[in-house]
Amino acid sequence: MTTRRRALTILAGAAILPVLGARANAAISQWNGIALGANAQIVLDHPDGEQLIASAVKEIHRLEGIFSLYQENSQLSRLNRDGVLHDPAFEMIELLSICSNINARTNGAFDPTVQTLWALYAETISQGASPSAAAISDAIQLTGWKHVTYSGNEVSYGRQGMGLTLNGIAQGYIADKVTKLFRDQGVSNVLVNTGEISAVGAAPDGSDWRVKLGNTDGPNLRLNNASVATSASLGTTFDADGKIGHILDPRTGYPGGIWSQVSVVSKSAAEADGLSTAFSLMADAEITAAKGNSDVYLR
Repeated sequence: MTTRRRALTILAGAAILPVLGARANAAISQWNGIALGANAQIVLDHPDGEQLIASAVKEIHRLEGIFSLYQENSQLSRLNRDGVLHDPAFEMIELLSICSNINARTNGAFDPTVQTLWALYAETISQGASPSAAAISDAIQLTGWKHVTYSGNEVSYGRQGMGLTLNGIAQGYIADKVTKLFRDQGVSNVLVNTGEISAVGAAPDGSDWRVKLGNTDGPNLRLNNASVATSASLGTTFDADGKIGHILDPRTGYPGGIWSQVSVVSKSAAEADGLSTAFSLMADAEITAAKGNSDVYLR
């Protein structure tokens, strides 16, 4: 089973890097790797690029140690295992606060407490069956943002057996944090792709960073001090036939997806990430009411 957003890396679009047309004085450094199970990339125009990228990769690994579902000792894994997390990292509380805001804005369409429900689908379908209505109903009882309590001292669940997944927002959040690290070091031009994309300043040729939505037929976006995230209901599926999508509606317990692909452009990659997840489950009028200053591309 792939992580639920790995396939979206391609759908979100790789930067169309204009390195061959770079300015004569550009100092270009590039890194490709993995962040939270997704293909990741950093392109930097700075004379100290290699050193700055090394610091950024270290920060990515540190944040994975907080938010990863697949590292046994990450803060999120310990929270899901024990039902409580003492002395959470500042970043955990900050991201949970962002989640709370987006949950309210989308009337519950964005809800990271779907992990127990998601695990039910993953396990049952891997055994060649489908979850029963009764099992889905039971899992729904362990879903609901209102059952998550957090403070600077502790994160806890109100019901035993609950679980969080931050896969629908953590990639964007990490892009934001890495971008901030570069800004704090005086970097004016950088692209950070951790599965969702944050673009600062200009590309090496002096133009805006260019990002393609979709594989071949999607529009090209020009980004300057902006972020983009994409969600696709069938971007990752539970079944080998590709019919049961990975985006579960926390309100019904069933796979959802009104749109085949949703992309959101925002100043914050975390916001774009969370909204694109929620908007996959929302009608056009609901999206318009919730999008704020973000630009939304629906397919």
